[in-house]
Amino acid sequence: MSETVNTGCVRPAAPALRLRRLVDVLCAGMAIMASLPVLLVIALAVWIEGGRPILFSQLRLGLNGSPFRMYKFRKFRADCDDRGSPLTMVNDHRMTTIGGLLASFKLDELPQLWNILRGDMSFVGPRPETLVFADCFRDGFEKILEHRPGLVGPCQVLFRHENTLFPPDGNVAEFYREVLFPAKAKIDLAYYTNRTITSDLRWIVQAAWIAVGEPLLNRMRRPRPDAQSGIAPTGASVGANLFQK
Repeated sequence: MSETVNTGCVRPAAPALRLRRLVDVLCAGMAIMASLPVLLVIALAVWIEGGRPILFSQLRLGLNGSPFRMYKFRKFRADCDDRGSPLTMVNDHRMTTIGGLLASFKLDELPQLWNILRGDMSFVGPRPETLVFADCFRDGFEKILEHRPGLVGPCQVLFRHENTLFPPDGNVAEFYREVLFPAKAKIDLAYYTNRTITSDLRWIVQAAWIAVGEPLLNRMRRPRPDAQSGIAPTGASVGANLFQK
């Protein structure tokens, strides 16, 4: 398989690779130290709800098509991580309560800081595909594998809710192969050919916003339960209403 996806892959210029690698190591190291309390709390929550394993690992296609093991916090039940669809569906029945919360804020991706530190991934790069979709890298799309896969990037931001695009009936994997993968691949090829450090930073900021800022804002905007239920307010709220009149 690796011989097939490696065809025609050429690495970018060495100085740019060294600079990006240096930035990745420094930022990943600082991020791991800064987020260590959060990592420990998440690990404890996953363990309390569903036991072990706390982490989910899966082989993904890396630089030049070389497989590597990518890590996430487990968001599915422990007995079904390797079963069912290779894609996460809307209201996926395999999702745990903690897993759903982690997925909402993209916190399940935090263990990939270790992948960045190891050199398997970069902060910014194409999303690493599972081996199930290795056959998609053909007809020019194999050039995506010239770039180290990343935690964030244009497609990770633009297709952050891609499971809402899946057809309710039909073969979701084939839809991904024929429609979503080509669409994302064209965006990746257009971006990573002309990327800059500044443009990478912009995507990191956007990814941070959609992972934390946007979900928090949406939760704050949700109407209060008493406003939807039609139940008359009591106590201090009644006094406030009378005072306003």
